[in-house]
Amino acid sequence: MIKPVVLVVEDEPLIRLFASDMIEEAGFEVLQASNATAAIATMEDRRDIRVVFTDVDMPGGISGIKLAECIRARWPDVQIIVTSGRPWPAEEPIPTNVVFFPKPYRQDRVLDTVKRMAA
Repeated sequence: MIKPVVLVVEDEPLIRLFASDMIEEAGFEVLQASNATAAIATMEDRRDIRVVFTDVDMPGGISGIKLAECIRARWPDVQIIVTSGRPWPAEEPIPTNVVFFPKPYRQDRVLDTVKRMAA
């Protein structure tokens, strides 16, 4: 059976590893990117990504919110989960069909959402 593919985008290595392990243990293939530029390059290389799980605050000038907007525009069928240690910025609209989880997030809620999105 082919495992659904999830891309985890997080600049903090330990948090990226934690999220990747959590999702992989739930039965998904996990790809990792440390910033939005690497995430877009991965999206361009891999047409089988079903879900992107991204942090908001990342280096390189492209936030997780801008990444979500880019993915929604270029790959409208890819599902997106955005997470942050801060509340969603009031001046930024949440992109269409994006789920937001504040940190610290509950693993069970994130995994339930990933499973639903990848189905």
